[in-house]
Amino acid sequence: MQRLARYAAVGVLATAAHYLVLVIAVELAHWPAWIGSGVGALVGAQVAYAGNRWYTFAHRGPLLASWLRFHGTALLGAALGMAIVALGVRLGAHYLLAQVVATLAAMLLTYAVNRAWSFR
Repeated sequence: MQRLARYAAVGVLATAAHYLVLVIAVELAHWPAWIGSGVGALVGAQVAYAGNRWYTFAHRGPLLASWLRFHGTALLGAALGMAIVALGVRLGAHYLLAQVVATLAAMLLTYAVNRAWSFR
């Protein structure tokens, strides 16, 4: 449970970066919300990798191998998030509400994969 709490704490920082990019992309650049979600996820993934490597999992293995595994997992989470945001917006939900649902779903999925594979 302590690792999950650390994962969530790192996730708060990464999510803040993700949402900041999303809001700028949608409100200022007028991009579709699902694209802003994907770009935001990419930015948030960089924050999350660093925090999870050193704080959550205290991983000391090869940097490149864990970076590649983590980002493969992040792509999976981003794809899930983009799909949820696209569906939510299509169903009439505000893009930020859809993103909250997407964030929770992606967090649970990526925690399980990162714990078992990326930082094992």
